[in-house]
Amino acid sequence: MNFPQMWGELAPLGRDRRTGGYRRFAWTGADAECRAWFREQAGRRGLTQETDRNGNQWAWLGDPTRGDAVVTGSHLDSVPDGGAFDGPLGIVSAFAALDELRYRGAEFRRPLAIVNFGDEEGARFGLACVGSRLAAGRLTRAEAFALTDADGTTLPAAMEAAGYDPETIGPDPERLARIGAFVELHVEQGRALDLTGDAVGVASAIWPHGRWRFDFRGEANHAGTTRIEDRRDPMLPYAQTVLAARRAARLAGAVATFGKVAVAPNGVNAVPSLVQGWLDSRATDQPTLDRVVTEIERAAHEHAGRHGVDLAVVRESFTPVVEFAHALRDELGRLLTRGGSRPPVPVLGTGAGHDAGILSGSVPTAMLFVRNPTGVSHSPAERATEDDCLAGVAALTDVLEGLACR
Repeated sequence: MNFPQMWGELAPLGRDRRTGGYRRFAWTGADAECRAWFREQAGRRGLTQETDRNGNQWAWLGDPTRGDAVVTGSHLDSVPDGGAFDGPLGIVSAFAALDELRYRGAEFRRPLAIVNFGDEEGARFGLACVGSRLAAGRLTRAEAFALTDADGTTLPAAMEAAGYDPETIGPDPERLARIGAFVELHVEQGRALDLTGDAVGVASAIWPHGRWRFDFRGEANHAGTTRIEDRRDPMLPYAQTVLAARRAARLAGAVATFGKVAVAPNGVNAVPSLVQGWLDSRATDQPTLDRVVTEIERAAHEHAGRHGVDLAVVRESFTPVVEFAHALRDELGRLLTRGGSRPPVPVLGTGAGHDAGILSGSVPTAMLFVRNPTGVSHSPAERATEDDCLAGVAALTDVLEGLACR
C-alpha cells in the first residue's frame, strides 16, 4: 500500500465535518479508531505488535528484545480542531518507508520498530507527551493518576474505559534501553523550510517551553446593578495580562500565548468570580524564557492588584531546551547528502515540543521536518503537498536504511 492510499484511509478518522479539523483526543472513540488503523497497518506487514504499559503502540520487524533497535514513528492524537499532518505524517511515512525498504530488498541488521505514542498533544488532560513522559520516567505514576479532563474524568478512568489497564503505567527503562536510535519525522510547524525552498530539514534543538495557569479570583455580582467602582472583576486583569504577554514576547524574540480560558460562573449577565487563563511560552534559550515569564507574572500581579483581584500562578508543565544527539543528527545529514554528493540539508530549531524531545534524555534521538508552505499548524489550515510528503518518505527511507540495514 502506497502513501496516498494509507493517507486516504486515515484521513476521515476523528475529523469534524463542520470545522474540517481533527478531534482525536486520548482514550476516546476517535483515538480507538486511529489505534485500530495502526494495528491494521502493522498486521498487513506481518509486524509483531504490542501495546506497552503506558498505552503506546509498537510494531516490530525483528526481535524486540535483541537491543540496539532503530525506532521511528510519532503520534495519532490531535489538538482540538487540529490539522491532518501533525503526528500522523510521521507514522504514515514510517510504514511507507518500511515498504520501500522491502521493495529495495534491504537486509536489516538491527531490529526496526514503528511507534504510536499516546496522548502527545495533551488536549484532553492538559499535559503534553503523556505516553513518552511516562515511559521515560518524566511523569510519575502519582502525577498521572491525578490528571483529569474538563469533565472530571481521571486519566486512569479514561484508560480503563478504553480497555487498558491503568495499574501498569509507569517508567519503562527496560524498553528504552533496547532502543539504539529514535528518529521522528514531523511536519514543520513554521515556515523555515518554505523560506529556504527545501522540502526536508533536520532538527537541531527544541526550544525550552512550558505551560502556566493564571487564576484571577474576584467577586461574582450582577452585571446590571453593580457599579463599575464596586466591582472586583477578574476579566480585566486577565485581558491586560494577555496584552502584556504579547508585548514581553515580542521584545524578547520569544513567543507567549494565552490560548485557553475558563470563566466562572460564565454567565452573560454576571461579573465573573474566577478567570483562569493558560499561558504557553517558548524561547530560544532558558534565560530568555525565564525573563519573559517573570515579566508576564509581574504584569499580572500588578493588574490584579489594581482591580482588587487575587492571583495565583501555577506552573503545570515545563520542558528544558533539548539538544538532539549531535552524532545522530550529523549522521542524518551525511545519509541525506549521500556523503556530500547531494546539497546539504537545512538544520533548524523549533519551538514545538515532541516525543523525540522527551525521549532525548534516555535514547539518542533525531528529527526530520517536512515543509509546511503556510507555516500554519494546530489548525485545519495545516498543509504539506503530496510531493513534499513523498520527499519526506524518501528521506526517512534513506535514514532508516543507513541506520538499520548497513
